[in-house]
Amino acid sequence: MDILHTCMNVSDADELADWYVEHLDFERSWEFTSDDGTTRNVYVADGNGVELQLSDTEGEDEFDFGDGWDHFAVAVDDVDAAFDEIDHHGVVQEPSDQPAAGARTAFVEDPDGHVVELIEPL
Repeated sequence: MDILHTCMNVSDADELADWYVEHLDFERSWEFTSDDGTTRNVYVADGNGVELQLSDTEGEDEFDFGDGWDHFAVAVDDVDAAFDEIDHHGVVQEPSDQPAAGARTAFVEDPDGHVVELIEPL
């Protein structure tokens, strides 16, 4: 069994897709619009083919993330360099070592406030 994608509700699918492509080296993979024309879904994929589905529904631009969602993680070569280069829209945690996890991590927010963890093995 493989994870294929994670769907995130977003305010502007193109803006978010561009952010993931520019800052985290994802690639646009495909897109479709719902039959009723109200929801556009843009997919971006990492180098292994795992996709984020960016679901943009007309008129919806603010979201209640609740407490069931926390973050998703992306492997980077250098957490500090990635943290400095990414045009993030909020710092959740600056780069720091996590010895118990064997990693250096940082947490940032994308333009819609989704939390992204950057991970570099120690």
